[in-house]
Amino acid sequence: MNITFSNLESVSKALNRESDDYDPLSKEEIDLVRRRARNFASNAKHLIKEGIYDLAAFNAEQAAQLYLKATLLELVGDYPRTHSLITLLSELRRVDEDLITRFVRENRLKLHALEDAYLTSRYFVKEFDEGDAKELLEVSEVIRLCEELRRKLGKG
Repeated sequence: MNITFSNLESVSKALNRESDDYDPLSKEEIDLVRRRARNFASNAKHLIKEGIYDLAAFNAEQAAQLYLKATLLELVGDYPRTHSLITLLSELRRVDEDLITRFVRENRLKLHALEDAYLTSRYFVKEFDEGDAKELLEVSEVIRLCEELRRKLGKG
């Protein structure tokens, strides 16, 4: 898919809620966000192998965040303008309350650590080690959760 000015304008309006008359994001645009999320996850794995743990942590968080947003766009039609994974997951409760509630309950501390990685890997003097990065990447099992929801609804 080639990104054109009209694509960018549509995405900008949708993401910034500039008007009520924007065209909903197309399947191709949602797939682009999902593909970016997978690329962030792949990059996180590569960065761990290279020993670049801070950026691996950031990439793991971005993978989870973008995949949640793509899934919300596809299944709900919108998502809250936040970087909080817990908030994004809360919105997915509209699709399957039991599954999401159980996932958040079982992964709450790890999800908070992944959210913290978004800021600390970029702005604070905190170093991540290999174990940290690998654990954060495991939490991006959010991707598997999203795929399970999509399959349940016949989207996957």
